[in-house]
Amino acid sequence: VQLQASGGGLVQAGDSLRLSCAASRRSLRNYSLGWFRQAPGKERELVASVSYNIVSTSYADSVKGRFTISRDNAKNTAYLQMNTLKPEDTAVYYCATKLLGSSTYDYWGQGTLVTVSS
Repeated sequence: VQLQASGGGLVQAGDSLRLSCAASRRSLRNYSLGWFRQAPGKERELVASVSYNIVSTSYADSVKGRFTISRDNAKNTAYLQMNTLKPEDTAVYYCATKLLGSSTYDYWGQGTLVTVSS
């Protein structure tokens, strides 16, 4: 699976952004998908994830109620809607996929930078 993340940019606190993760070379239908982020000097963290069948989602406490993960398997694309952005959301955001039955994320996109100014 090849993943292409896009949609990052520079916004002000309180603004919204929608990130996209487009997959190619293989269908995402059998993959869970996660959005991760890594801020300067910090470890990478899992922000949100969605199961392969879109039945379940999960979120980091820091983004609950503000971020929404979704996916369109017909378009082979996943999204991360980010609302009420805060300066602490500033990071490089990555999408990654995990094959059904696997315990690790195996394929990663290149990352897209989100910068939130105060």
